[in-house]
Amino acid sequence: MHKTVDPELTSAAVIVLAGGSGTRVGAGINKVYLPLAGRRVISWSFTWARMVGNVTSHLLVVRPQDEELARQVLAEEVPDLAVEVIVGGLTRHGSEQAALDHLADRIDAGQIDVVALHDGARPLAGPSLFRLALNTAAQVGGAVPALPAGEVLSIDPGGRLCTYEEIGAPPQQLVRVQTPQAFRARPLLAAYRKARDVGYQGTDTASTVEEFSQLQVRVIPGSRRNLKVTFPHDLQVAEHLLSTIDHELF
Repeated sequence: MHKTVDPELTSAAVIVLAGGSGTRVGAGINKVYLPLAGRRVISWSFTWARMVGNVTSHLLVVRPQDEELARQVLAEEVPDLAVEVIVGGLTRHGSEQAALDHLADRIDAGQIDVVALHDGARPLAGPSLFRLALNTAAQVGGAVPALPAGEVLSIDPGGRLCTYEEIGAPPQQLVRVQTPQAFRARPLLAAYRKARDVGYQGTDTASTVEEFSQLQVRVIPGSRRNLKVTFPHDLQVAEHLLSTIDHELF
């Protein structure tokens, strides 16, 4: 498998969050452990991340009840990749905090320069998006992939659908945020330490960074293939996409 090492980075960590469930996808287990194109959904994130040569730490954050299954899947499907498995918190923010706490000594020692956080239910991020996010974060401070939201409507407090004009945002300013989101490691860790001190819970990584750091966060182009597995049809679409792409160039 080809790895591209980028001289912009010294060392990066990739955190994959796997705290969801299979409720809406109709599964009896966490959706990230469902089969997809010959392996489980969760394994694809590490397949792409390992193709970025500067990634030296791989971390999977799981629910307590999934820990044994997660270790089994990783041992079977990415046996030659050292993935650290830890139990996360009750919320997404709590899981991000647990992951950063786990890496804190390495970050404080300067052994990790940039951290990317990725939703394990997005199995088609591809190595190019991981690489772009990490390199952009190294250069400017932070990177968040996004796509134009398209036909987005808002709902007012009375339950009425609102137009773009009524919510005060032109369509071109509305975006759908994706992962991986990447940030310089030390300011990221400092931001989460400050958030914990005041009991703050961010909706995603970028919201915490923007609240508790001075990092410049740049929006980078997301990918329409980078779908999130939420419903049964998403697995079918992902299977089709994985059968049509060149995994080395993706």
